[in-house]
Amino acid sequence: MRGFITDPTGRAGLRLDDDLPEPEPAPNEFLLGVRAYALNHDELNLIRRRPEGWRPGQDTAGIVLRAAADGSGPPAGARVAAYLDWEGWAERVPVPAHRAAVLDDRVSFDQAATLPIAGLTALRALRAAGAVLGRQVLITGATGGVGQFAVQLAVASGAHVTAYVSRPEKRVTALELGAHRVITSLDEHDLGPFAAVLDGIGGPLTAQAVRRMAPRGTLIWYGNLGGAAELRLDR
Repeated sequence: MRGFITDPTGRAGLRLDDDLPEPEPAPNEFLLGVRAYALNHDELNLIRRRPEGWRPGQDTAGIVLRAAADGSGPPAGARVAAYLDWEGWAERVPVPAHRAAVLDDRVSFDQAATLPIAGLTALRALRAAGAVLGRQVLITGATGGVGQFAVQLAVASGAHVTAYVSRPEKRVTALELGAHRVITSLDEHDLGPFAAVLDGIGGPLTAQAVRRMAPRGTLIWYGNLGGAAELRLDR
C-alpha cells in the first residue's frame, strides 16, 4: 500500500512509500479508501518535529470499503469525510466510526477533505462568539482555510461581517464568500465596534483588533501565523 511517511532527506521532509502495511481496523473502525486529503498549516510543523517514518494526515475523504465490524458507522459504499490523528495520507486507512460524516452527493471529495479541521474550527469559534445576528463581526485571515468557513458561517448566522485580508487582490474572494466589507488595514477610522473578533493571524494584529471591540465583546484567537500576540492591561 502506498502512503507518505516523514523522511528528512525527502522533498518537504516526506517520501512516498509503496510498501506500507495494510490497515487492520478495530471493531469500531471502518476501512476507508482515501480519495482526497487536505493539508493543514500545523501539519507542516508536525512533519518537522516527528521522527523519520511517521505517517502524517488528519483530514481525509473517500469511500467506505468495509463497514465497522461492530455495526457502528457508515455502511460500505458510503461517501464520507473523516478526521484522523495521523496516517491519513495513504491509500487506505482505518477510521473510528464516530470520527466521520456521510457526505451529500453534491459535495466532492476534494471539497469534503477541507471540512474536518478548518470547518470545525470555524464552527466552534463562531459558537464561542455567541449570538451574532445583526451584530458586527471581524474575521482576520478571511481567505485562509478556517477564515473562508468562518465568513460563510457568520454571514449565514446574520452577522455583518468585516473581512481582513493581507493583500488587495484577495478582496474579490472575500466578497464572493459573502463578506459585507473587506479591509487590508485596521487603521480605518470607522471600523467596529465589533461584538466578536475571530482572529487567525495573531501578532500585532490581535492587539489592534481588540481595540476595535465593543464593550463585553468576545475575542476568539485560533491562529498565530503573524507570530505571538501580546496583550497588556494599562492602568
